[in-house]
Amino acid sequence: MLEKYLVVGATGSIGSNLAEQLHASGKEIHLVGRNEDNTKNLAQKLNCNFTVADVLEDSFVEKIKTDIQDIKAIAYCVGSIDLKPLRMVSENDFNKCMKLNLYSAVDLIKGFQESLKKNKGSIVLFSTVAAQRGFTNHSIIASTKAAVEGLTVSLAAEFAPNIRVNCIAPSLTNSKIAEPMLKNKVLAEGIAKAHPLKRLGEGKDSASLAKFLITEDSSWVTGQIIAVDGGRSKLS
Repeated sequence: MLEKYLVVGATGSIGSNLAEQLHASGKEIHLVGRNEDNTKNLAQKLNCNFTVADVLEDSFVEKIKTDIQDIKAIAYCVGSIDLKPLRMVSENDFNKCMKLNLYSAVDLIKGFQESLKKNKGSIVLFSTVAAQRGFTNHSIIASTKAAVEGLTVSLAAEFAPNIRVNCIAPSLTNSKIAEPMLKNKVLAEGIAKAHPLKRLGEGKDSASLAKFLITEDSSWVTGQIIAVDGGRSKLS
């Protein structure tokens, strides 16, 4: 039986690129996305199974498990960009961001923990450059993704040697969730120039690392937070 790789947030820029890279390398994948048409279209393109589910729904894990029970790995390619000055931030803003990025990741991991353990599996989570580098108006997403980084190292210690857990911290990436920022060309060019490599990220940049981390190519790597940020976190 082929080992199955669960890609959650599969229709986003990083998730779709990861799914395509895994498929191209002969891996069996199962896609999870909240948009039925987009998820179905990608699944048809890659000739794989899929589940339409929203991670903000309390029953999303059970919904996924009706379609797939045995997996080798999870890539939780879910993210958000919530930018507000602190005076405008509500408790609900934090709760929703934590539910999307942290609590639902925990629920998913718990739901498949025994399968991952049996299969000597791997988990890849996603943070952001803002978790370690201070940016104005990033209090919601930075604190939430910092929690994801804490979860990563904690679970890596708890699950070793049976399950590896790593995290990728991208900088701003060309994606649908970044469109409100990137539609302003002057702003987009300014952000790109703030990176030592003088461009924005592409989905394939983080996806290539995710593919490495989620497969046996990285069998001696766990508990790592790895930046894919054009040098933004260290060099500028």
